[in-house]
Amino acid sequence: MSTLQDVVSKSSVNSTLAASATTSTEIQDRFLRLLITQMKNQDPLNPMDNAQITSQMSQISTVGGIEKLNTTMQSFSSSLLSSQSLQATSLIGHTVYAEGSSLAYNGSAPAGGGVDLAQSVDSLKINVIGPAGNVVRQIDLGARQAGLAAFLWDGRNDGGANAAAGAYSFQVDATSGAQKVPATSLVSGQISSVTLGRDGVHAIVNGVGDVPLRQINRIM
Repeated sequence: MSTLQDVVSKSSVNSTLAASATTSTEIQDRFLRLLITQMKNQDPLNPMDNAQITSQMSQISTVGGIEKLNTTMQSFSSSLLSSQSLQATSLIGHTVYAEGSSLAYNGSAPAGGGVDLAQSVDSLKINVIGPAGNVVRQIDLGARQAGLAAFLWDGRNDGGANAAAGAYSFQVDATSGAQKVPATSLVSGQISSVTLGRDGVHAIVNGVGDVPLRQINRIM
């Protein structure tokens, strides 16, 4: 006959709940039936002591407590996401900067981005990269202080001709003296809407696309 300790250890916490989808109420009912059976058939010369019974009851209670805690946390998480989504609607219409290096050029309007500098630099250059991987234009921003350095690309190449509409990207070359300076590339655009996904709140940014809210670096 299985002992209560065996039943409790096999059905403790999440392992049994996940494996058999048994509810805490069913586990507790089974536990009580086994407890009564074991007490009826216990060895009179070696009866269960109060400490052993209390310990086993405490363990089975933990299963029900954890299931209730999981339900509460899931409800809290859903409420928190809904609240974040509602608050995020206030960002619609704002220009934001998020980590990334894409540039969507429509053939007429300038495409913009930014750089987050870890420290001041003597030279900051932006290399616009074409769909074929070649450098289309180099934008020299000169010396800049630490923080955000925004830029606009007018759509022209280094020869002054208009580039074709399409998906471009950019690379950052930031130096202080002869040393490279850490810099984070930032895409820029205006938020048109927000959505609630399984991994949190996302912003739909014009010219950029779907951006998780946690990746947004700055809001203007």
